[in-house]
Amino acid sequence: MSSLRMTSDLRRQLILGAAKRCFARHGYTGTTTKSVAAAAAISEALLFKHFPSKAALYAEILSDECEADPALMDLLEREPSTATLVELIRAMVQHFLHIADGPDQEEAQRLRLMATSHLDDGEFARLLYAKIEKLIGAVFLASLERAVASGDARPFSGDPLNLFWFAHHSVMMAALTRLPATPCLVYGKANDLERQLCEFLLRGIGLNDAAIASHLGRDQAADAGKTAIAESA
Repeated sequence: MSSLRMTSDLRRQLILGAAKRCFARHGYTGTTTKSVAAAAAISEALLFKHFPSKAALYAEILSDECEADPALMDLLEREPSTATLVELIRAMVQHFLHIADGPDQEEAQRLRLMATSHLDDGEFARLLYAKIEKLIGAVFLASLERAVASGDARPFSGDPLNLFWFAHHSVMMAALTRLPATPCLVYGKANDLERQLCEFLLRGIGLNDAAIASHLGRDQAADAGKTAIAESA
């Protein structure tokens, strides 16, 4: 397809795809608009017609990658409860663990970008964490509050949102160990790992064993198979 025939939307997607590859490989500070333009096989002037700055490119990637899918929206629209809290954690675990197994290289690329950002200036990670908190934080907190009120979880003396981040960071690190072609660490069978991680995280955020057993039944796993949380990062 010639540049004359390429639509503006298609050109933007081409630029964003090139930018994702550059950011994942070189980090935010190591990537320039010139290198993105070269990767997209366009001029830097044409790139600026679509994105006025490198920061604007970064923000657009963030917006695209954090866009909620229908499964997530369905989950977030549920009544806050212990069951909703368990499903949030289960969906997060499934999402991260399936990155290494699935064909979606964009998810793996985003996970690499997150890791690179933490080792670089952290800008992408900060933006993504802010997006995740805005999207999921209120539902997590309300569901945790209901779980505590119903006796399914113990109260937490610190900032309860930290419990979400502790869970998020734990499962993200587990996913990173499985990202290389030869995993850095072999946990065992994937199905066992998913269950073990869910139980570990749910206990960590304060749920008691009775609540976990009640809401994390193996027969529910198929219903939650549609991974919903798109954080990646």
